[in-house]
Amino acid sequence: MMRVSAALCVCALLVHCASSGRVLRRIKERVHRIRYEEAKRHLLLLPAVGKQSISTAKEGYVPQPLDHFDSQCIETIPQRFFVNEAFWKRPHGPVFLYIGGESAILETSVLLGHHVQMAEDNGALLVALEHRFYGKSISPNGLQIEKLRFLSSQQALADLVAFHRYIGERYSLTHKNTWISFGGSYPGALSAWFHGKFPHLVYGAVASSAPVKAKLDFSAYNKVVGESLNNEAVGGSEKCVNVVWEAFAAVEAALMGGNGTQAAKDFVCCGPLETFKDQIELVQSLADIIMGIVQYNKEWDFMSIAELCSIITNRSEVIEQEAEAYKRLVKLASIYRERQKQSCLQTSYKRVVEELKNTSIQTTGVGERQWYYQTCAEFGFYQTCEDANCPFSRMLTLQSQTELCPLVFGISESSLPSHIAFTNRYYGADHPQTRRVLYVNGDIDPWHELSVLPSGSKGVSNRSILINGTAHCADMNPHRDGDPTALKEAQKVWWDSGGDEAQREVEGAFWETDIERSTTFYSRCY
Repeated sequence: MMRVSAALCVCALLVHCASSGRVLRRIKERVHRIRYEEAKRHLLLLPAVGKQSISTAKEGYVPQPLDHFDSQCIETIPQRFFVNEAFWKRPHGPVFLYIGGESAILETSVLLGHHVQMAEDNGALLVALEHRFYGKSISPNGLQIEKLRFLSSQQALADLVAFHRYIGERYSLTHKNTWISFGGSYPGALSAWFHGKFPHLVYGAVASSAPVKAKLDFSAYNKVVGESLNNEAVGGSEKCVNVVWEAFAAVEAALMGGNGTQAAKDFVCCGPLETFKDQIELVQSLADIIMGIVQYNKEWDFMSIAELCSIITNRSEVIEQEAEAYKRLVKLASIYRERQKQSCLQTSYKRVVEELKNTSIQTTGVGERQWYYQTCAEFGFYQTCEDANCPFSRMLTLQSQTELCPLVFGISESSLPSHIAFTNRYYGADHPQTRRVLYVNGDIDPWHELSVLPSGSKGVSNRSILINGTAHCADMNPHRDGDPTALKEAQKVWWDSGGDEAQREVEGAFWETDIERSTTFYSRCY
């Protein structure tokens, strides 16, 4: 329906995504830590100005059936949630549900973010539910293979239904309390699916950067990475993407030419490249650095696309083209290690397998074993480089990622296409028959390829926004002191234009009016 200027949008408070390599997963962890520390610092200042403090969030646990679809199964798992009642206009104020994904949720889920600012404006009760099998919402043996079969998006939606009932009973809610769900990336898909499957429970949903279409071979991810590196609006250029391609061609030539020992030395690998799979890990790690810069452009403390392109294109005229491109990639990897305080680049395939097979419970951060299981069992999302649009190496094949499914989980590679097909049939892929769902994406975010875009909205009241020059989940962040003046002015216009929806007596008036306000805001941003 519309495309929106990136200058007026901010980056995500909490970031969820699927990721292929170890480095990209660590980048995601880094983004989480940065956002959490920023949020804590911000919240500690609020009591001084009469605002809510971090203690406003109340933590709780609700017992959930291990298997919602087997009445004979009596085993339960604890599921963590947070509640913030500070803005709620009792008894009929709306309920804003923040949905967790493939990482632990934090108290900031109900304290900071665009949805929290909307809750304050509309007198909403804020609740956040952690995804089963992530964070603290898991039993002691939850990562064993026999338990992981109860980790699915269908079970997660059933958890949301039970949680809806629990909150309704706890706060004596009625049909007058309109529920709106929010989520970003995989939780964004859950937000859309929750409304789609249970429209009698959730009146509307916001799905930010939501990959609602499962895809086995997600080659389009790296196609968008290449396009973003070529996007002058965010500091990219044709020269930049070409040099990236040249650099990876040079790395691949070195590895295929028997110079793996020198490559391991150049990129300061933690160990020798003993096998071809170790070489693939090196190439994947180097690609991950660039993929992370694009996906989280201006979102973390490493560098932006503009900075990347400045480094990668600053050639010396006295050195041949491919050799210089290779050296620029070496420099980029060195800067990454230095800024992320990593002494070396981990490239051991054996260690990757060991980490994914580890069944020890980690109650913080991203659940790598759990999420990889879900990619094998439901979604795919494997970011490959086997077509001409990829700026990296053809060594990054589909098989190099899918072979982990039988190796780690006993899920055959031949079964993956049927898993993906079922997911898309069940939810409707990128043409869902949903109503009152707002899909928001950024055009430099590779995940927009699997979401509902302006040309693909099929539901009667679906709304879709594609934001120019914006990265993953950029619409979810709270306002910041350092925001550009134009952003502050546009947001002020947005807030001032709405009125007090929470006082409206007609159910649903909040949702329709808020969509109109969102449209007004984004249109004026443009």
